[in-house]
Amino acid sequence: MDVARYRVTVSDMSDTQSPQDVQDGASASGADGRLRYRLLTGPDTEAFCQRVSDALAEGYELHGSPAITFDGTTTYVAQAVVLP
Repeated sequence: MDVARYRVTVSDMSDTQSPQDVQDGASASGADGRLRYRLLTGPDTEAFCQRVSDALAEGYELHGSPAITFDGTTTYVAQAVVLP
């Protein structure tokens, strides 16, 4: 996975997104304003795992397999989540 491909700037994000939540341009917000699709990315840390757990607790479901890459120093992971 090319981590640089998933970088976004603050101007690309809504008020409810973190810099590591990437919105697919084809995705729309649900009736409650939440994004139907989110791609969570970041270093493979407990904080990343907590973000995935939080999304699951908010009603999101895992979508596809996680992705992982290593840049020689840090391991980065990505996991897509969707609203059912």
